[in-house]
Amino acid sequence: MKTWIAAAALSVMASVGVAGDAGITQVKAAGDVSSTMDALEAAVTGAGAQVFARVDHAGGAKAVGEDLAPSQLLIFGNPKLGTPAMQDDALAGLFLPLKVLVYRDGDGQVWLAYESPAKTFEGLSGVPADAAYVQTMTGALAKLTGKASGM
Repeated sequence: MKTWIAAAALSVMASVGVAGDAGITQVKAAGDVSSTMDALEAAVTGAGAQVFARVDHAGGAKAVGEDLAPSQLLIFGNPKLGTPAMQDDALAGLFLPLKVLVYRDGDGQVWLAYESPAKTFEGLSGVPADAAYVQTMTGALAKLTGKASGM
């Protein structure tokens, strides 16, 4: 049993990376950008959050005659989580709603990426790093991207 738990933990750790001090978490995905984004959107709405926009960066580039690897951004949130942050510091509204990028890298690997809420709000004096809503947002992002990754 201990071996199985250790193997499962290593598997998860191998599929999640953190980009240093930037506070960006990257989660390896099994599918292509579009299907991974569909899975993320379904996970977000299934969790009771609201999707505000789905931005197709590659589609935008193509519209102006440029080439860009598949890349989409999902903008979503839950006012029950975001409102307290903005009550603590109105400038939190510059960083909300939450965002997750799904993109294909130069090696063909698809990733989900997001900035940690603690890092996002770091420069705001009114938002405590240990605020319950920051921890809840952090957990939600991990759970949603993990579910959407298909790993």
